[in-house]
Amino acid sequence: MGDLSSDDIVIPRIIVGLGNPGKKYERTRHNVGFDAVNHLAHRWQISMTEHRRFNAHFGEGFARPGMKVALLKPLTYMNRSGQSIRAALDWFKLEPQSVLVIYDDMALPMGRIRIRLSGSAGGHNGVKSAIAHLNSQDFPRLRIGIGPPSHPADHPDKQVVSHVLGRFSAQETTVISDILEWVGDAVALSVHKGVNSAMNLYNGRVYGE
Repeated sequence: MGDLSSDDIVIPRIIVGLGNPGKKYERTRHNVGFDAVNHLAHRWQISMTEHRRFNAHFGEGFARPGMKVALLKPLTYMNRSGQSIRAALDWFKLEPQSVLVIYDDMALPMGRIRIRLSGSAGGHNGVKSAIAHLNSQDFPRLRIGIGPPSHPADHPDKQVVSHVLGRFSAQETTVISDILEWVGDAVALSVHKGVNSAMNLYNGRVYGE
C-alpha cells in the first residue's frame, strides 16, 4: 500500500499518546503524548482505566454525538509501544490509518505541532515500534515540538536522553499547556472532518504569532 494521499479523508478512531509509564516519567518532554491523551480524556469526559489485553490505559467515549473514539496510552515503555497499538487494532478490526499517534519531536521547535498522514519514524523509538508492529508507515501522526537540547555536549546521545527525560521549565510548561489546547482542537477537527483538515489549519501555526 502506498502513502496515504492528502486527498483522502482519514478519520481517526483510536488516538494513541506515546510515553513511558511510571511516576518518574510523568511530565517529562518524552511523555507529552501521554499529556495530550490526558487532555483529550478530560475534554471528552472519557474515563481511562488499565486494559490488560492492550497493556495500556484505555478508554472509549464520544468526541461528538454519534462519533465514538478510543484513547490509548501504552504501558509497554516507549520502544515497545507498537505491541499495544497492534493489540487494539486487532481487537477493533481496524486498519493502521484509523490510528492517530501523538508524540514528542526534538526536530520541531517548542510552540509548533506538525500533522502528517504517514512517514518514517524520524528516529523516534515509539514510532519505530509502531511501524514495525503495524507493518506500515501509513498511519496519521501528530508531533508536538519540544525543541533540541539547549547546550552542545561532549556526549550528544547522553544529552538527548537527559533532554527528552527532563521536565519542562516553568516558561515551557505555560507554552505546552496552550499547545495541548491546540492539539485537542486539531484532534477534534480530525475526528470531525478528517486529518487533512487539521493539517491545513495547524501545520503552519506558530505559538505567539
